[in-house]
Parts: sequence; C-alpha cells; structure tokens
Amino acid sequence: MGTEGFAVPSSEWRFYTVRQIDSISVIRIDGSVTAGFPSPADDYLEARIDLKRELVKNPDATFVVRVQGDSMTGDGIDDGDVLVVDRSLKHRNGSIAVCCLNNSFTVKKLEIRGPLVRLIASNPAYPPIDIHENDELLIWGVVTYIIKKT
Repeated sequence: MGTEGFAVPSSEWRFYTVRQIDSISVIRIDGSVTAGFPSPADDYLEARIDLKRELVKNPDATFVVRVQGDSMTGDGIDDGDVLVVDRSLKHRNGSIAVCCLNNSFTVKKLEIRGPLVRLIASNPAYPPIDIHENDELLIWGVVTYIIKKT
C-alpha cells in the first residue's frame, strides 16, 4: 500500500486541468454581502478578481473534478459540487483528499494513525473504509476548495 503516486484508472471521474486557462475573472465587490436587508451594490463595485489566481497555487498540479454522491455532506461537499484538487500538497491526518483505492476514485477524509490508514466519509450512512495490506491506495491530491452547486 502506498499513499502517494499517480494513477488514473478508467472510471466515470473526469479530471480537468487548470493550467491551460489564462484567468477566470468575476467582478469583485469590496466588503461583504449582507444576508439581511439589501444595500446598494454600486458603491462597492471594484476591479475584477481572478479566480484562478485566488484558487490555484500550483497550476501544473491542480485539477478540478465534479463530485458524484453524498458521502461527504458533513464536510459541505454535495453531489454536483466541483472540487479544486492540488496534487503538490502533502496530505496529512484530517486532509480531505481524492484517493484512488483499488482502481476506483473516491473523496474522503484521511485518518492516519501510524501505519494504519482509514478513509472516512462525513455522512454517517457510509462506514469508514479500513485500508488493508493488500489494498492499493494512492492519495491523488488534497482538496483545497469546494465550488458549490446551487
């Protein structure tokens, strides 16, 4: 069992690289957005914000992938959300990571206790996955941002 490496087995997961995108810009609003009474927004409009620069620290190692399923809802990751995944970051205990377990991709929270590794879902309907000696586990990348589907 290894916890690092690169493999892309055939699956329904589709990973998209971000290095080829020059920028992803949106209009920046200075300040915050109120959840109470609305305020005039024209006073707060500023320049554009580049989402690639904000969300991607290492373009050559960063990918986006759409979530399928509800095993991570307790961590705010819902079906249809998009994950920004950085393969250059070192995983650690408690990291939410995209993993390849026995040639199948999944997103789970890592529980690492010495040589023991478990993949933890944050939805109680899904049991933890204990990694055994004969399992092939690759930590494909660490989730850095969740882009919500509304």
